[in-house]
Amino acid sequence: MGIISMIIVGFIVGLLARALMPGDQKLGIIMTIILGIVGSIVAGYLGGAMGLYEPGEGAGWIGSIIGAIIVLFIYGLIVRKR
Repeated sequence: MGIISMIIVGFIVGLLARALMPGDQKLGIIMTIILGIVGSIVAGYLGGAMGLYEPGEGAGWIGSIIGAIIVLFIYGLIVRKR
């Protein structure tokens, strides 16, 4: 159940990040799920580095969405340069 819940949470976080980020992101469902999962990982690492989370503690919903927005912004910069 852990992987299935991670996919569902990643999808929800990815959708919310895409909705909050201005512009048109042409991402499919798989890329949206990956965006949410990577955003959660980024938020966990950044939060741990800033002292907001303990080692091994997962990021919360808001942190995950902020991490996904950061990843989406970087993805937009990379795709735009092509």
